[in-house]
Amino acid sequence: YYIDFASKYGVEYVILDEGWAVNKQADLFQVVPEIDLKELVDYGNKKNVGLILWAGYWAFDRDMEKVCKHYSEMGIKGFKVDFMDRDDQVIVDFHNRGAQMGAKYKMLIDYHGTYKPTGLQRTYPNVINFEGVNGLEQMKWNAELDQVTYDVTVPFTRMVAGPIDYTQGSMRNAIKRNYRSVYSEAMSQGTRCRQLAEYVIFESPLNMLCDSPSNYEREEECTEFIASVPTIWDNTIALNGEIGKYISIARQSGDAWYVGSMTNWDARNMELDLSFLGEGNFRGEVFKDGINADKVARDYKKEMIDIPANKRLPISMAPGGGYVIKITKK
Repeated sequence: YYIDFASKYGVEYVILDEGWAVNKQADLFQVVPEIDLKELVDYGNKKNVGLILWAGYWAFDRDMEKVCKHYSEMGIKGFKVDFMDRDDQVIVDFHNRGAQMGAKYKMLIDYHGTYKPTGLQRTYPNVINFEGVNGLEQMKWNAELDQVTYDVTVPFTRMVAGPIDYTQGSMRNAIKRNYRSVYSEAMSQGTRCRQLAEYVIFESPLNMLCDSPSNYEREEECTEFIASVPTIWDNTIALNGEIGKYISIARQSGDAWYVGSMTNWDARNMELDLSFLGEGNFRGEVFKDGINADKVARDYKKEMIDIPANKRLPISMAPGGGYVIKITKK
């Protein structure tokens, strides 16, 4: 079901998170009987979808080379390694060894449950992403966290160090007074368009669609947009921002520019300076907060607009809101 969904929308990978290996055994060769990994790999290949396996670091480290050799030969594309939870010499050494072993067997590595990046991906480009951030999963259990203010703070702080495995993309969205932490049916703080804008604002070369396929199928416009946003960029321009208040970033991929904006819990009007586009006439595909987004966070409006000749674009965002536009030349 997940592979079919990914294939339909052109999503490159599916991650099998915790649950594919027998629980609490720290043995990545003990696969639960209900799962036939080789069958899933073969099916994914037919659909042009690769599989990534989640692994606790202790299980991964027990026999790292045997694990990487076995699963690379099966056709698994990489590992999302979790629960390191510290940055002492033992764990820093583990990160280096994991990167080397992944490179040896041509597997990508996503270090979740880890400290902020320190440049390891420069030496081992197969290390695609790092967590080291309070990502959206916090909404499942942290009722006190102000994620909206955090979202417009972390690009100025944590993201300076490198990419963030934030796992955005919630289709259940809540205004401030409606939010509550619900583990089984988690929601995000802020508007739907904020979730879309995060795919542009946050640097994340291995990006997640964090919600369920069922929810995405009901929100086809948003899903098609998320799936189409590049994860690797040719150029980046910081347009404006103030720590803890708002931020706007423009990123280029080929002939297209994507611009994302987010605000804190204050509704905000601003003007985006798009002079970086240069000469010519441009069109934009816009997702903006709907007229009722201050009451119903999932409310949004999609529209096509002409970019003003003076390249000054006025936008407005609801409390906890966002704005995103894909710009192409006419």
